[in-house]
Amino acid sequence: MKTAPSKISTADLAALRLRLAEAEETLRAIRHGEVDALLGTGEQGQQVFSLAGAEQAYRTLIEAMNEGALTLTTEKTILYANRCFASMVKCPLEQVTGGSFRRFLSAADAATLRAHMKQSAHTGVKIQLLLHACNGTKLPVQISIRPLAKKGAKNVIIGMVVTDLSESRRTEEMLRALTQRVVQMQEAERGRVAIELHDNITQLLCAILVRSQTLADQLATHDGPAQQEALKLRDLLGHTAEEVECITRNLRPGVLELLGLDAVLRATSTEFTARTGVPVALTGVALTARLPGQTELALYRILQEALKNVQQHAHAHQVSVHLERHGNTVQLLIKDDGVGFNTERQPAKRKGSSHLGLLGMRERAAYVGGTLTVRSARRTGTEIDVRIFLAPAKTTVI
Repeated sequence: MKTAPSKISTADLAALRLRLAEAEETLRAIRHGEVDALLGTGEQGQQVFSLAGAEQAYRTLIEAMNEGALTLTTEKTILYANRCFASMVKCPLEQVTGGSFRRFLSAADAATLRAHMKQSAHTGVKIQLLLHACNGTKLPVQISIRPLAKKGAKNVIIGMVVTDLSESRRTEEMLRALTQRVVQMQEAERGRVAIELHDNITQLLCAILVRSQTLADQLATHDGPAQQEALKLRDLLGHTAEEVECITRNLRPGVLELLGLDAVLRATSTEFTARTGVPVALTGVALTARLPGQTELALYRILQEALKNVQQHAHAHQVSVHLERHGNTVQLLIKDDGVGFNTERQPAKRKGSSHLGLLGMRERAAYVGGTLTVRSARRTGTEIDVRIFLAPAKTTVI
């Protein structure tokens, strides 16, 4: 005899649906890492089961960060991204997760990242790139890369922290613009002082020198202390006039304006040797054409500062200066055989010196679109390598 199946009441059906919804919500929370542990019934009664990888506290912290946070596979597939990173790339979070990180990079930056990803499998690295946002803008960022391998995991997961550098870049640009303005004002003030010295002080010294010579001639018949003092005064005035003229040339190098960089480098090297006794070997200075005025002035000022450092600190026996041009690149190489210094350490301050010489040289090189590299070590001398990148010459089509 068959038994008719019992009917499920509406209330039971509603209860089952509620339990099913609760189970689905629990599974969803587990998959998204929102559950730290489960309370279940086992053979020994109720037990707490911890879920491996449940890091809700850390996830909350990462979501609150002002920096982008990512986890990637070695193939650069994004497994996780916080909302800050999605905001950086101007893309909805659901469109970021599961996609490739390469979509936000140029081909060159993608190649750079690939090389550093290999290195990051062993140690963390930091690189600077441009993120290409979905709205077409570009964002300068610094990316810190770390491996996040777990015990027993075959595949290495890569963790990234992305820092927005746009504000720091703007600050750097403002500081650079300010530095360039200071350099311009400094050169203008030097020119004004040079004119004042040449037109006023030098003229006065020359007039006094003539008067002292006249006085010495009038005392020629008197072979005594008065004539000797007049001659000493004449010689002292002559030496003072020469020093003022030398200062005037350094403030406003007329040779540079009239004859170009070759001539002023030779004159500066000759004057340095005469003043210090340290020979300067000048090579490769035959330029076929004049450089832009600001470029010539920057190279001249850098040589001035370098020779000043040699005189004050290097204790060198010889200096070499090499200038040459390759295409659109001009290189100035200054070497000495002095005591050298540790470039990794901040030099100790000396009385009356703030040791901003190297910084000033770097800023002058950057001002005209170049770079300055210093290579030195204790007892091995110092090498200053300046490279200025010139704008390509414009061609006129007839």
